[in-house]
Amino acid sequence: MKKIALALTLTFALSLMAQNSQSLPDLVLKDMNGKPKNVSDYSKSGKITIISFWATWCSPCIKELRNIQPLYEDWQKEYGLQLVAVTVDNAKNTQKVKPFVNGQGWDYEVLLDTNEDLKRALNAPNVPFTVLLDKTGKIVFTHNGYVEGDEFELEKKIKEIAGK
Repeated sequence: MKKIALALTLTFALSLMAQNSQSLPDLVLKDMNGKPKNVSDYSKSGKITIISFWATWCSPCIKELRNIQPLYEDWQKEYGLQLVAVTVDNAKNTQKVKPFVNGQGWDYEVLLDTNEDLKRALNAPNVPFTVLLDKTGKIVFTHNGYVEGDEFELEKKIKEIAGK
């Protein structure tokens, strides 16, 4: 029994390490203006990158992105990072995304993952889901869900990566 438990623990730890060492897939999504963007390019930017999966119908997602907004400019200056908000709204709802984002005043780059291709590729269970990449483009942290204050925990991870 102990051997089985040890094997399962080791397998779980290795799968977490493997997940956290992966980078973004070579996948093209469109931005809010219909311009194609290859997601893997964010891995090559040399910046710490936050990928935040969200939807217009997801209250915790919206709360998370709203709470990050006042911190985002400082994060950009201090850590040289970028945030890409990836909506998983389906094709019927995509026309709502741009007016919604503009109404929020978000400065984030927004990509449309209408078929949830990126979400599936990164094994995101549901939204909100946050992925943090280091400057080399490797995934170093993931987080599912949102509760008030998670943005400060995210900043701690960003500081670690930035060496500050």
